Amino acid sequence: MIDWPRPLLIGMCHLPPLPGSSRCRQPMDAIVAHAVADARVLESAGFRAVIVENFGDAPFAGERVPPWTTASLAVVAAAVKSATGMRVGVNALRNDALAGLGAAVAAGADFIRVNVLVGVSATDQGFIEGAAAELDRARTLVGPDVQVFADVHVKHAVCISQPDIALAAEETAYRGRADAVIVSGATTGRAADLDELRRVRQAVPDRLLLAGSGVTPATVGAVLAIADGAVVGSCLKPGGEIALPIDGALARDFIKAAEAK
Repeated sequence: MIDWPRPLLIGMCHLPPLPGSSRCRQPMDAIVAHAVADARVLESAGFRAVIVENFGDAPFAGERVPPWTTASLAVVAAAVKSATGMRVGVNALRNDALAGLGAAVAAGADFIRVNVLVGVSATDQGFIEGAAAELDRARTLVGPDVQVFADVHVKHAVCISQPDIALAAEETAYRGRADAVIVSGATTGRAADLDELRRVRQAVPDRLLLAGSGVTPATVGAVLAIADGAVVGSCLKPGGEIALPIDGALARDFIKAAEAK
């Protein structure tokens, strides 16, 4: 098992459109350089982990990404792993848990993020069903050391199988076998509801709990009073513009605020 630091502050590496995306305009070496540069800024600021994510590929495939996306994520994650001392995670949007696992195993990464691990959610990609059973068997075969960080009532979606967030957290942790659970706001950049964060904390006290969106230097203290950490992206970019590189000063300001909680 990985001994995760507390607080666990994870920076987001939002990748440009990858090969195969209709908006891809960069060769892989430029995409890798972009990711490594962002990761180094995060590490220098004090972040302990990073998630590599194909954010630029929108509109996303619902449950299966093409093989070239998996390969691209593996190449980028391996480069970030080699260039930094941080823990590295992979998220294959929108919900390809097996692709994320495959990329993580190939890259020697430490964890994956899965948006819908259990249940059914209505999303902008249509209905997405949980991936827990297939993922659990695959992880046993090829990646038993890769941990699963799973969203509960993931953003950009409505959970229709279990509307109670506390019960959904229990199902994610104990039936889906997630190692960590993530609670986000309604969309990227919007803050998680602190009452929902508290309910999930009470429901799954033995799991890592992370706030997954909208955490800022002004709010990180309140979040860390409840959760074990946060996944941080938008507030590290000038003007919250996801396509821009991570700003070192903003990243350092966030870490200072977290340390002062």
